[in-house]
Amino acid sequence: MQLKTSIEIADYSFEIDYKHHVLSLGSCFAHHIASKMSDCFYNVASNPFGTLYNPISVRNSLGLLLNNYTFQKEDLFFHKEQWHSFQHHSSFSNADSTKVLDAIQKALEQAREVLKKTKVLMLTFGTAWVYELKQQGGVVSNCHQLPASRFKRRRLEVDEIVENLSPVLNYLKKQLPSVQILLTVSPVRYLKDGFSEHQLSKSTLLLAVHRLVQNAAFVHYFPSYEILIDDLRDYRFYKEDMIHPSALAISYVWECFEKALLSVKEQSLRKKLIKIRKSMSHRSIQPSSKAHQQFVEKQLKTLHVLAQKHPYLPLGNAMSYYKHQLLIN
Repeated sequence: MQLKTSIEIADYSFEIDYKHHVLSLGSCFAHHIASKMSDCFYNVASNPFGTLYNPISVRNSLGLLLNNYTFQKEDLFFHKEQWHSFQHHSSFSNADSTKVLDAIQKALEQAREVLKKTKVLMLTFGTAWVYELKQQGGVVSNCHQLPASRFKRRRLEVDEIVENLSPVLNYLKKQLPSVQILLTVSPVRYLKDGFSEHQLSKSTLLLAVHRLVQNAAFVHYFPSYEILIDDLRDYRFYKEDMIHPSALAISYVWECFEKALLSVKEQSLRKKLIKIRKSMSHRSIQPSSKAHQQFVEKQLKTLHVLAQKHPYLPLGNAMSYYKHQLLIN
């Protein structure tokens, strides 16, 4: 008896292996997938501008990464005793404008270095709704609690999304010939405008994404939205706010992602690395005990063997963690 529908994920023309560098931009769901990859010790970076919700903000952020623009104090504004950037999340905000600019520049420089090596760029769109500044013009990535009267709010059109993203994706492909771009639509529900407007927004994103996929062979789609909405299809897979996916739902989508896109040949290596990550999350009651110290030495030995065999793995933090455990004595 078939009691649920299952999403059939199409075969991809590429797979992600440990030698690849991955950059993920977009909504909070983009961070969730990147975090899962990081837990498996992939070379992955996520959201150097902070959370980005709409396709135009993602496009603008890619543009800033692809040029050598340096943010100046004139690019910031002061509100509620802090300096902010319309292109960045509030995590960059600070009472000292110099600290804001330093944090922004550091994130830009790091992300540009990552982008040079990126083999897979993941872009996750959350909503088709945008906020535009009435006076200066332009779509903002974050309103930073400014009065609504400062903004014009509207829903993007499908053609508008495609026309804004296509040139920057094509330019990126010219700069990085081997890059593959993976698009997803976030399953997070944006219900403050009502269910109908929410569905129209997601539908707009889905139509635009599929147009982009049809227009370029290096652009692909991963159905995270459909997996949660049509496969899981139950409120128990949401948090208490009934808007954000639960940890269980994220893990389920991750399993689908892993099966569809991560190298099958590296499955045993991935399991070994996940085991190491899990061991790092446990805290010993008696860290100076002989048994724990022997366990730490064993983990370090395993890490050194892996580092020699797979020098591209980012194992530095794990090694530092266990070396610190040895220093307890």
